[in-house]
Amino acid sequence: MCHTLPIEVSAWVKRFAPLVRAGGSVLDLACGAGRHARWLAARGHAVEAVDRDAGSVAALAGIERIRALAADLEAGPWPFAGRAFDCVVVTNYLHRPLFGPLLDAIAPGGVLLYETFMRGNERYGRPANPEFLLEPGELLERVSGRLAVVAFEQGEVGSPKRAVIQRICAIRAAEPARLPEGAP
Repeated sequence: MCHTLPIEVSAWVKRFAPLVRAGGSVLDLACGAGRHARWLAARGHAVEAVDRDAGSVAALAGIERIRALAADLEAGPWPFAGRAFDCVVVTNYLHRPLFGPLLDAIAPGGVLLYETFMRGNERYGRPANPEFLLEPGELLERVSGRLAVVAFEQGEVGSPKRAVIQRICAIRAAEPARLPEGAP
């Protein structure tokens, strides 16, 4: 589901982007016009930007450190099977069946930055369909047992527009060091 996105980079993404490994790989899921892909690429990250809108994706072609892909994430296969990223960014988008593959795509030490609308937003306009609105605490539930929560917020905001949102920054634990075979 596509929504009009503000041109400005999300303050949530800006706030937690320093947690992403320097020069690390980023997946910008449902990237739209690519505001986050462009911003993160300009900061030295290799970005995979994916959206079903071929026109939006085409506008990202040729931008250094961005690989743009047009794919229908809701009707087609998960295009990143077997891949892992140092950061996955999702803003203003929700398709619940993607949570499993999306969380699997976060590398050890990788960061999830997710921010979208939640129940209550219907008071302010679109999206109003419950299918596209998180339930209270839903992002916490989705990452529970899989990622460590760095920050979580939910509720009404007045900027960039009046809305009811939920957002999370969470990190996948780095793989523990393995002792050599036969070590005491």
